[in-house]
Amino acid sequence: MDSFRRDGLTFDVLDTGPADGDPVVLLHGFPQDATAWAGVSPALHRRGLRTLAPDQRGYSPMARPRGRSRYTLRETTADVLALLDAAELDSAHVVGHDWGGVVGWALGAWHPDRVRTLTALSVPHPAAMSRAMVTSDQALRSSYIGLFQLPGVPEQLLLAGDGAVLRRLLGHSGLPATSVDRYVARMREPGALSAALGWYRALPWSGRHPVGRVRVPTLHVWSTGDTFLGRAATEATAKFVTAPYRLEVLDDVPHWIPEVAADRVAELVSAHVRTA
Repeated sequence: MDSFRRDGLTFDVLDTGPADGDPVVLLHGFPQDATAWAGVSPALHRRGLRTLAPDQRGYSPMARPRGRSRYTLRETTADVLALLDAAELDSAHVVGHDWGGVVGWALGAWHPDRVRTLTALSVPHPAAMSRAMVTSDQALRSSYIGLFQLPGVPEQLLLAGDGAVLRRLLGHSGLPATSVDRYVARMREPGALSAALGWYRALPWSGRHPVGRVRVPTLHVWSTGDTFLGRAATEATAKFVTAPYRLEVLDDVPHWIPEVAADRVAELVSAHVRTA
């Protein structure tokens, strides 16, 4: 399949690998797209796994609805359930990075029957994140979120000079140049950046539905070079998982784990899948 539909929206999907392999859903974050997994997917295929990597809500050109309420966590998790339904899958292994990791945490808590295993890259459990905001330097690390929620301002700032500010932000945080070029080009498409920022602007609505404890086998991968996410929330995450849980720390790897450490991600995910 190369696309699926939900609620009048059409989502692009990269569905690759052996058709009879265990399915692994790969969820990207901001400002990525499905190509974030370009190095991970082939390595998973070699291990006999099928991968389904959608361009999520706000990133697929035909899935960019207007309005902050259209980007709540309830909506973005429902998109993944629609993907599973379209692929005729009762359940799948879920791997998420950045915002995709947040969706993964919510799926593991709200829909454990649809998630065989969860692998969350970079992002801790939302409840652990909330606690760390008032007990560590996480609020400082996350200060950009307030900017991203302002109407119109981040679009003007990040896309100024043909996206020069966004390009510098991504490059200085450790994202490889080829990925920087692709993501900036995508964000410069009409309406694309505003749609992607909808995830941040919907946070007040998403907060009305706490994620709760995760009840599926979980692997959490965090990297010491992540300038956006600190150790405090990472170490507190285990408290919010009632199933088998493991933390893997990657030394000196930046936030962009799928792009920078693709082989290691594939190795960890495939081993985690085999434990289920």
